[in-house]
Amino acid sequence: MLNITITESAQQYLGGLLAKQDCEGIGIRMFVTDPGTPKAETCIAYCRPGEEKEDDEVMELTSFKAYFEHRSLPFLVDAKVDYADDKFGGQLTIRAPNSRMPQVNDDSPVEDKINYLLYDEINPGLAAHGGMITLEEVVDDIAILRFGGGCQGCGMVDVTLKEGVEKTILEKIPELKGVRDVTDHSDRSQSYI
Repeated sequence: MLNITITESAQQYLGGLLAKQDCEGIGIRMFVTDPGTPKAETCIAYCRPGEEKEDDEVMELTSFKAYFEHRSLPFLVDAKVDYADDKFGGQLTIRAPNSRMPQVNDDSPVEDKINYLLYDEINPGLAAHGGMITLEEVVDDIAILRFGGGCQGCGMVDVTLKEGVEKTILEKIPELKGVRDVTDHSDRSQSYI
């Protein structure tokens, strides 16, 4: 059972948008980008026939189907999509109070585990120097990271990466083989050291 609410007014509004697409069977797809991090964004996109994913959860609504990305489900608990008329025509709002909450368990995707570690353990330590690290992607079990803020161009970044970040990530996420930094450290304008 999905714990996600799409109000009647939101269904009418979205149904009207979908009808204008002139595509039989079109629905919506809801997902969270960067789930469990401060950058999390809850998104609604058109979902044309064939664009559904095999593990999507489906909600049958009156005039269309809503598809929910499986990976995003824990972050969409208690989410509410609403539409309210106003003097400018109206506004669709999406409230997903759990989208930025780290929710990680043994079955979570490796990206979620990395984001949780960065958010909960690694970035708070780097924040004192105005730095932060974000996950770009995971390729062949290698975490591709980007250093930002005071970390970019810092002369100590190799030590931080090898002795701190990589050691912590590989210790806590054994399915990874390594960590790589893709930051351009030749720009030293924001660096801490």
